[in-house]
Amino acid sequence: MLADTDVGSIVTAAQSGVQWGYRLLILQLILVPILYVVQELTVRLGVFTGRGHGELIRDSFGRAWAWLSVSGLAVASAGAMLSELSGVAGIGELYGIPRAASLPLAVVTLIAIVLTGSYRRVERTAIAVGLFEFAFFIVAWAAGPDIGAVVTQSAQIPWHNTDYLYLVAANIGAVIMPWMIFYQQSAIADKKLRPEHLTAARWDTAIGACVTQLIMAAVLIAAAATLTNSSAANGEVPSLETVGQISDALTPVLGEAIGRAVFSAGVLGAGLVAAIVASLALAWGLGEVSGHKHSLELHPLQARWFYGSYAVCVVAAALIVGVVPNLVSLNLAVQVMNALMLPLVLGFLFALSVRALPPELRLRGWYRVVVAITLTLVCSLAVWGSVASLLE
Repeated sequence: MLADTDVGSIVTAAQSGVQWGYRLLILQLILVPILYVVQELTVRLGVFTGRGHGELIRDSFGRAWAWLSVSGLAVASAGAMLSELSGVAGIGELYGIPRAASLPLAVVTLIAIVLTGSYRRVERTAIAVGLFEFAFFIVAWAAGPDIGAVVTQSAQIPWHNTDYLYLVAANIGAVIMPWMIFYQQSAIADKKLRPEHLTAARWDTAIGACVTQLIMAAVLIAAAATLTNSSAANGEVPSLETVGQISDALTPVLGEAIGRAVFSAGVLGAGLVAAIVASLALAWGLGEVSGHKHSLELHPLQARWFYGSYAVCVVAAALIVGVVPNLVSLNLAVQVMNALMLPLVLGFLFALSVRALPPELRLRGWYRVVVAITLTLVCSLAVWGSVASLLE
C-alpha cells in the first residue's frame, strides 16, 4: 500500500494544492474507504483462489480477456515506471548527480532487491524504503497550514471548472491504479496466504489505505500552505513541472539543507518502492497470462521469463528517462490515463468477486450493491473528469 503513493501521486497532490488550495483535500479522505474496498477484493481473491489477478481472469473469462487486461497493465506499469525513475533522477540532479550515474544505480538496486529469491526479503526491503515517505508529514507540519482556510476551502467544490475536474480524475487515477490490483493479488498468492490470514491481511490493507492517503494529503497541504500564499503575494500562478521545482517550493520551511534531505528521502522512498511494485506487477501479470513460471520463491534460473520481464521493464524505463530531458511533466497525464482505464480494471475485479470466489465469500446482499454503486460512481467521476477536460 505504500507504493500507492508513488512519485506521480506526489506530483499530482502538489499540483492539486498549488492550483486549488485545500479544495481537493476532502477527495483524498473520501478515497480512503474506496481504496480499501478495491484492494480488499484483491485480498479476498488472492487468499481464497491462490491465483494472481491475470491468471484468474484467464481461467474465468478466457485468454483474450486476460491479454486485454494485461495489456492495460503494461501501459499503466510503463507510465508508472517513467514517473518513478524520473523522480529518482530528479533527486539525483538536486545533489549534482547526473542521470548517467543515478539511473544505473537505481537499476542495479531494483534488480538486486528482487534477485534475492525470497518474497519475504523483497517485501521487507520495500517496506523499509517506503517508510521514508513519512518525511512528508514533517514537511506538512512545518508548512503551518491555516486551519480556518483548510475548513473553508474544503467545502468549496468548483464542479463546473474543467481544470478542477481534470485534477479530480488525476487524483482518482493516482490512488486506484491497475498495477496495485495486480500486484496485491499476485503477492498474496506468492506468499501462499490461507483463509486464516484473511483478517490480518484486511487490517494490513486498511492501515495501508489510511497511511497512503494521509501522505498524499500531507503533500497537498504543504503545497497549498506554502505555494498558494507565496503566489498570491507575488501575483504569479506557480507551476510545478519537475521534482526540483517541488523541492524548491516546499523545503524552505525546514531550511534548505534539512528540507531538501527530508524531501529527497520521501521522494526516493516513494519512487523506489513503487518501481518495485509496478515492475513486479507487470512481470507477474505477464507470467500468469502466458503460463510461464512466476514466483519470487523460485531461483532466477528457474523463472527466467519472470525475472527477465522485471529486469527489462526496469532497464527500458531507465533508458527512456535518461534520453528524454523531462518526463515528470507527464505525471498528471499518466494518472488521468489510469482513471480512464478504471472501468475495465474495476469491471474485471467486480466480476471476479461475484464469480470466482467460493459461494459463501462472493459479493452478495447489501454489500454487493454498495460496492457496485461505489465502483460505478468512481469510474463515472474519473471518466467524466478526464473527458470534460479533454473536450474543453
